[in-house]
Amino acid sequence: MKSEKTVRTCPQGHNYYKSSDCPTCPVCEAAKKPTAGFLATLSAPARRALEHEGITTLEHLSGFSEKEILKLHGVGPATMPTLRKALQDAQLAFLTKK
Repeated sequence: MKSEKTVRTCPQGHNYYKSSDCPTCPVCEAAKKPTAGFLATLSAPARRALEHEGITTLEHLSGFSEKEILKLHGVGPATMPTLRKALQDAQLAFLTKK
């Protein structure tokens, strides 16, 4: 059964339609998307997951293991090659557990 879309208004006054209970306004989300850096290469859910954890730099990201990052809601296996490449380009890597 397909959910019916309902019109919503965000705190900024943008009207948008959603069929899920996700409160994210697509207009506000598009305005917040970075244009440079590793976060700009990620999907919105993955970017939001990292930002929610305060991970906004590659240096900070390198302090986590891949397993820890994959536990974040919004980050899946498809995101990991992009993160690995960004870390590698910066001569960094994910934390490895001993």
